[in-house]
Amino acid sequence: MRRNSWHIKQDETSYTLARHWPPRFDVSAQAQFPALRKARLARQIRQDLWRQFQGLRGFSPVVQIDADECHLLVTAGGRIDGKIPSGLPHDIQTLLDSPAHRARWMNWARKAAS
Repeated sequence: MRRNSWHIKQDETSYTLARHWPPRFDVSAQAQFPALRKARLARQIRQDLWRQFQGLRGFSPVVQIDADECHLLVTAGGRIDGKIPSGLPHDIQTLLDSPAHRARWMNWARKAAS
């Protein structure tokens, strides 16, 4: 495996992006989004997740997106080798709920007009 490779698993209703396979959620938070391009949304969330928590030793981000007809359910977090800081789930949820981040992510992942 190349050092900068990411594992992707996708089908019609789900998309998973993980640094290590199989993906593992030792810590996670969830948020709902409107219908968007799953791959683009996952990449943007993964980048900001990594930026915020790269100093956390042993952290490996995972983003999973499940879709229904109208919405996406994003689960973001990942695996941690070692002790999980007590406030980490709240910090991930705060990132997913951030209006500025959500606006940027949704703008980047918006579906093309038909």
